[in-house]
Amino acid sequence: MSRSLRVAVAQSPPHPLGADLGEFAAQVREHALGGARLVVYPELHLFGADAYPEPDRNAALDAAAVPLDGQLVRDLAVIARDAGVWLVPGSICERGPGGELFNTALVLSPRGEVSATYRKVFPWRPSEPYAPGDRFVVADVDGVRIGLDICYDAWFPEVTRHLAWMGAEVVLNVVKTTTADRPHELVLARANAIVNQVFMVSVNCAGPVGRGRSIVVDPEGEVLAEAPGDEATTLDVELDLDHVDRVRTHGTAGVNRMWAQFRADDAPLALPLYGGRIDPATWEPRAAVPASTASTHPAAELSTNH
Repeated sequence: MSRSLRVAVAQSPPHPLGADLGEFAAQVREHALGGARLVVYPELHLFGADAYPEPDRNAALDAAAVPLDGQLVRDLAVIARDAGVWLVPGSICERGPGGELFNTALVLSPRGEVSATYRKVFPWRPSEPYAPGDRFVVADVDGVRIGLDICYDAWFPEVTRHLAWMGAEVVLNVVKTTTADRPHELVLARANAIVNQVFMVSVNCAGPVGRGRSIVVDPEGEVLAEAPGDEATTLDVELDLDHVDRVRTHGTAGVNRMWAQFRADDAPLALPLYGGRIDPATWEPRAAVPASTASTHPAAELSTNH
């Protein structure tokens, strides 16, 4: 039986910090009525602090941070439940248990539960105030394995490679790019899709704050949908998950099968950069596992815990 997932990629301007969630909830319901099963918003969508003078912006975000078990997350879970969709409301400013400030993406289920959380591993330094997360996360969304990353994470090939190795078929890259490097990120979205044979969904915030140009790329690097500019818009895309299986079986463009590179008798390859190695015995992506089952890799998770 073929598998597919309909995704609404909401290129929207940031929601003002502390504003009522009524309008946001109405938007999510509208996407659900339009047939979306997964609704995705840009990075820090509900933490729009751009009206603050730049010297005060990070302090405002720090002051607005919330715990994962706080009222905001509970309210977002209700919005997902009421709309009956999987919801990635961008990322939030999370106050960690030790007082740390994290940039954290959420996956909320149609049952009104927090299905997964991911703390940005590569904050955009020196501009961002966040502490880095310490692991990668793949969530189960209606049987589809969804990898999570946030904005600058896409510039580090280790992130998407690791998510693909964990079994991700789709990688959601929630973005708040306000700078002139958005065209470079479009290249990275295609490159990360090609070299890992995954769908890449990169959703940026709309103008006048963001540079827009949200994009959805298939596992062979072809652009399925792209916002032409920074106007508020929604990319409504049906992802054919069987494409991942086809390209990994037959190769990108029918020729390149990176995940089948090694033979059983190949020697492990040392990776001095990481103090580790590639072991042919563990090279291929893992098969589907229940979402509640945590990976044995110390920097990887398939559950809601950090």
